Amino acid sequence: MSVKPRVAARAEEVIDPHGAVVDPHHHLWDRGGECYDLAAYEAEAAAGHPVSASLYVECQNHYLEQGPEALRCVGETRWVAETLERAGALGAAAVCRGLLARADLALGARVQEVLAQHLQAGGSWVKGWRFCAAWDASGAIRSHYPSAPDIFERDLTSHGLDAAAGTGLALDLWVYFHQLPAVERWLRQQPDALIVLDHCGGPIGLGAYAGRRDEVLAEWAQGLRLFADRPRVHLKFGGLAMPLAGFGWHRWPEPPDSQTLAAAWRPYFEIALDVFGPGRMMFESNFPVDRSGCAQVTLWNAFKRLCSGLSAEERRQLLGGTASDVYRLH
Repeated sequence: MSVKPRVAARAEEVIDPHGAVVDPHHHLWDRGGECYDLAAYEAEAAAGHPVSASLYVECQNHYLEQGPEALRCVGETRWVAETLERAGALGAAAVCRGLLARADLALGARVQEVLAQHLQAGGSWVKGWRFCAAWDASGAIRSHYPSAPDIFERDLTSHGLDAAAGTGLALDLWVYFHQLPAVERWLRQQPDALIVLDHCGGPIGLGAYAGRRDEVLAEWAQGLRLFADRPRVHLKFGGLAMPLAGFGWHRWPEPPDSQTLAAAWRPYFEIALDVFGPGRMMFESNFPVDRSGCAQVTLWNAFKRLCSGLSAEERRQLLGGTASDVYRLH
């Protein structure tokens, strides 16, 4: 997947330039002729909002070329850990403080071996897991991970959840908005599992959902409210600059400014904040994927605009405190 950077014609000034943020969701890769490595991420961060810590999230990168299929994803964990170790050895500790490794819970109890191999390869860099189960019937909505409409009803997936929860580490879930009720039912067997819903819980604005934003927003809000009384379930607020959300910014001749972003995202933010509160929410960049819609300075400016009316402590939680606690990034 090629992700072209969006650089504003007139760069915005950083809102609260001394206020550091924690970015709990970004990727690094070298594929398809595009390289977005640790140096590229840190350069963008240094040019804008100071990032005090960040978290690498698996993206099917640097897999092993040989060995059992289920264990090839361990190559990604090894590559990230080695990258971070090299940065430390050079005397310049990386802003990236850890990683989320891939956990295909559809493997059932067999995923325990995968998790163990990740921990062996990544050691203390491993801060949790990610299970990508996003599925939609529309051919216009593509997923890069295998899934199925009944993925959360399968016994194997339930056993996989048991294995991931047993590690005590956070488990990120990437699903679409209409899957949220199935996720809530699935989590009833593990109410103490530490869960994070990626990318706002996956609202869609493409394909069959184009032109139905109010309808999708209502169904998405209903799905989120199922987790209101589940204190161990958290939400990453981000991913809305991806084409998936349907705003179409990747087609604009110039990227939107932070006021435009904040105005578009405010309905989502207010609903999510009402359901989760700042102690169970965290802003995420999702770079370089969201880079197709906006620049990183603009993105964090929009986030700071969204939470500007909250207390200092609430802003601290959204901009880094919650993420640091959930993923142990202190």
